[in-house]
Amino acid sequence: MADGASDAEDPTQGMTRGLPNYGDSGFSLFLRKAFIKGAGYTDDALDRTVVGIVNTGSGFNPCHGNMPQLIEAVKRGVMLAGGLPVDFPTISLHESFSNPTSMYLRNLMSMDTEEMIKALPLDAVVLIGGCDKTVPAQLMGAASAGIPAIQLVTGSMLTGGHRGERVGACTDCRAFWGKYRGDEIDDQEISEVNSSLVGSVGTCSVMGTASTMAGIAEAMGIALPGSATPPAVTADRMRVAEQTGTRAVGIARERLTVDKILTESSFENALRVLLALGGSTNGIVHLAAVAGRLGFDLDLATFDQLSRETPVLVNLKPAGSHYMEDLHRAGGIPMLLDRLRDLVDLDALTITGRTLGEELADRDTSFTQEVVRPREDPIYPAGSIAVLRGNLAPSGAIVKQAAATPELLEHTGRAVVFENSADMAERIDDENLDVRADDVLVLKNIGPLGAPGMPEAGYIPIPKKLARQGVTDMVRISDGRMSGTARGTIVLHVSPESAVGGPLAYVRDGDTVRLSVADRVLSLEVPDDELATRREQQPVTPPETPARGYRKLFVDQVTQAEDGADFRFLQAEQKRASVPRAR
Repeated sequence: MADGASDAEDPTQGMTRGLPNYGDSGFSLFLRKAFIKGAGYTDDALDRTVVGIVNTGSGFNPCHGNMPQLIEAVKRGVMLAGGLPVDFPTISLHESFSNPTSMYLRNLMSMDTEEMIKALPLDAVVLIGGCDKTVPAQLMGAASAGIPAIQLVTGSMLTGGHRGERVGACTDCRAFWGKYRGDEIDDQEISEVNSSLVGSVGTCSVMGTASTMAGIAEAMGIALPGSATPPAVTADRMRVAEQTGTRAVGIARERLTVDKILTESSFENALRVLLALGGSTNGIVHLAAVAGRLGFDLDLATFDQLSRETPVLVNLKPAGSHYMEDLHRAGGIPMLLDRLRDLVDLDALTITGRTLGEELADRDTSFTQEVVRPREDPIYPAGSIAVLRGNLAPSGAIVKQAAATPELLEHTGRAVVFENSADMAERIDDENLDVRADDVLVLKNIGPLGAPGMPEAGYIPIPKKLARQGVTDMVRISDGRMSGTARGTIVLHVSPESAVGGPLAYVRDGDTVRLSVADRVLSLEVPDDELATRREQQPVTPPETPARGYRKLFVDQVTQAEDGADFRFLQAEQKRASVPRAR
C-alpha cells in the first residue's frame, strides 16, 4: 500500500466485499472491475482500502450547500492515507423542503443509508450530513449497517445583519416573525429581515437541532475532536474534512466499527453535552433512535437525574445570546467537555482510537473566552431539559426549561384546546377565540402517529389578539415537537400521544392543567372517574392505515417519542441495556 501497509497486514477487503450473486464469485469480481475500470480506474487504485463518502448534496438543501467542497477535501484525505475514495448519493432532507415534515422522512433516509452501506464494497464510510434529521438518520443507518463509520457535519452558516443588529437563523426568524404577528414591524421590514437571516450556506447558526446533533456526534466520539463547530464556508471546515478522510482509512484498517464507539459511556457523554449545550429537545428523540439501533433503551428518569446536576454552560441562542461561529472561536466542544470533566466518562473510546480523556489532554482550554461559561457561572443552573410525568403524560413529556419564561414554569391555567393542526390554523387568530394570557394552549394529534411524522407544530403561535397586547409567551402543550431554535414555555413529546388514546386526547376546553417543573409534574386536574367516562363516551379512533406506500409503512411501524419515533422493525433484535445507566 502507498502508506507502507502491505496487503498481508491490511485487513480490509476493498472491491471484493459484498459481491453480487451470479453463482460465480470470480466472475462477479471480474464484472465489477470491468465496469468501474470504464471510469478510468487502474488495478492499483482498485486494490486499495475503499472509503465510501455519503453525498447528501441537493439543490433543495442549502444546509448542505458546501457538499462538493467537502467531498473533495475528504477524498484528498483518503488518498493521502493510501485509500480509494468513492462517493455515492442518498436521500437529502431539509427542514423547509420536506413535506409534511423532515421527521416523517428521517427513518426512510436511515434505511437508504443502511442499505447502500451494506450493498456497496466499502471498508469504511464517511457520513456527511448537517441539516436536522440527516445526522441522526446517518448514525441510525450506520449503526445498523455495522461497518466502520465516521461522521462529518457540514457546519453552520455565517450570521447576517439587519439594521445594525447581528442576526442568524433561526431563533431570530421566530423572534422577528413574532414581532410581525404582533404588528411591531411592517411588511417592508419583515421582507428585509427575510433576506438577512441566512448569511451563507450551512446549518442554523444557533443551538438548534443541527448544531445540537453536531455537538452530540463529537461528544459521542463518532466525529473527530473539534469538528462540530467550524462554520461551513471556512478553511477550518475543509481541514476537518480532509482529516476525516484520512482517519476513515485508519478505522477501516483497524476495524473500528460503530458499536465499539457508540457504547453506554458515549451515549451518557452525549446526553450530558446535550444538557450543557442548552441543546434541542429533538436531540432526545434522535439519541433514543440511534441507541435503539444498538439495543439500548433511553431511560428518561435517569436522564432527568443528569439534568438536575448538569448546568447549561454554552451561551448560544435560544438559551443565551451568541452564535455557532462564536462557540468555534471559544474552543468548541472540547472547551465544554473540559468544563464537564468530572461529569463525563473520560475513558470512552473515540473515533481517533484514543480515549476522550487523551484527546482533551492535547487541547488548550486555558485561554479567556465568554461563550462557554465556567461551572460556577452557568447560563442556567440545571440542565436545559426537564422530564415531566403525571396523569397527562404517563410515559413522559419534556420542557426546555432553559428557554422558557421562569414565571410560567410553575403554572396552573385553563385549557384552550385544538384538536389538530388544521383546527389550530383555523381558530388561533380568530378574534372571537375565548383565550387569555394565563390560559394553557393544548394541541392534540401531532405525535408520531397522529400527524403522522411528529411535526414541529408544538411551537404553537401566540394568538394574534394576545400578541398585539404584548403577550410573548404562554404555556403550550402538545404531543409533537418544536424546533430547537425556538424559545418559550412549551411542553412537548407528551406520551402516549393522542392518536393512540393517551390522556391528552381527552382534555377539553376549560379543564385545569397544572405544570410544575420543580415537581416534574404535568397533570390534568380532572377526576379519574370523569376521565374514564370521557374515554368510554369518546373512544379514540386510530388514524386510518393507508393502503400503500411509505405512509402505510410509517403508520404501521412508528414508535412513540421515548423510543425515538423509529420503526419497530429497524430496532435492534435484542435489548442490551438502558442509557443513561442507573445512578
